[in-house]
Amino acid sequence: MRIFKTMIACGVAMSAALSASPCSRVTYMAADTTEVMVGRTLDWRTPIPTNLYVYPAGMSKEGMPSGPTYHWTSKYGSVLAVSYDGGVTEGMNECGLVMNGLFCKTGQYRTDETAPKGTPVMSLAVLVSYFLDNFATVDEAYDWFVKNDFAISGKTFDGGTVSQLHWAITDVTGNTMVIEYDHAQVKLYKGRQLQVLTNDPGLPEMEAINAYWEGVGGTHMLPGTVRSADRFVRASFFIHHTPTDLKGMEAVSALSTVMANVSVPYGYNIQGEPNVSMTQWRSIADLKNKVYYFRFADTLGNFWIDLSKLMLTPGSPVLKLDTSKYRAVYGCVNDKLQSTQPFSPMW
Repeated sequence: MRIFKTMIACGVAMSAALSASPCSRVTYMAADTTEVMVGRTLDWRTPIPTNLYVYPAGMSKEGMPSGPTYHWTSKYGSVLAVSYDGGVTEGMNECGLVMNGLFCKTGQYRTDETAPKGTPVMSLAVLVSYFLDNFATVDEAYDWFVKNDFAISGKTFDGGTVSQLHWAITDVTGNTMVIEYDHAQVKLYKGRQLQVLTNDPGLPEMEAINAYWEGVGGTHMLPGTVRSADRFVRASFFIHHTPTDLKGMEAVSALSTVMANVSVPYGYNIQGEPNVSMTQWRSIADLKNKVYYFRFADTLGNFWIDLSKLMLTPGSPVLKLDTSKYRAVYGCVNDKLQSTQPFSPMW
């Protein structure tokens, strides 16, 4: 049975923060929603090679190479961050819908082994693409979840680490949906107030921890470690104390400083806790202007892809930015995108 909730208030008791591989996601919204931007950090103990792809609309895709699954033709073009050239970590489509997957140790999916026979199976490698290909708004994605059921399949990585994730989707209105799994039940939380997501624990428990710190007040003291709950509290405090009348690059810059505050120093690790690790890259998606900013932690500047200036109609080529060649670049990299074959999913 599914559990669907729209977060209005969180009344659960405060719980201890759990360590996990740190990733952080923060949404900036102007008061009049003329600016909506999503920032994200990708943090892990070993290098995760990440290339950027641009996929046009009109592409035929599948959730798994065999068995019961979903087959679809993409309605929208999108820019994708693809790890190991085999799985989509995050992306933004031409409608300004953004989806990010973040590590969550408590995530327990319904798998192809535990789901009833005949249940469609979706690979983690293409799950983000499915939503970016098919939906323009959070409400559309939410309605699909209400009406559909599927199991999840995912490869291990980094020497056997299980891909346990939760996701957040945001649209141009600032509406956000958080997708979490608990004992094979999907839980959805939806609303414009969901501006922050990190890792463990799950969102209700995290909101309770944050409520405690809101009571303490953050002007003179905030939790300062790199653990998930501490990053959530800091991100929430700072994004709610950022001016909401910023435009354009002012808003990008403001969000960048919040993301820097919740980043983990390059090369940092905790003895005995390899999951609490350095930030490898940061991204900011400008939903209104369809610009996707990206920066590696070991470089000094941002580069970006402007979707509004690319051909995304059916029949247009798949494009790729090979970051092994273009890593320490700055500015718009549309002219550096090369026609390529689609990446091969790590089913």
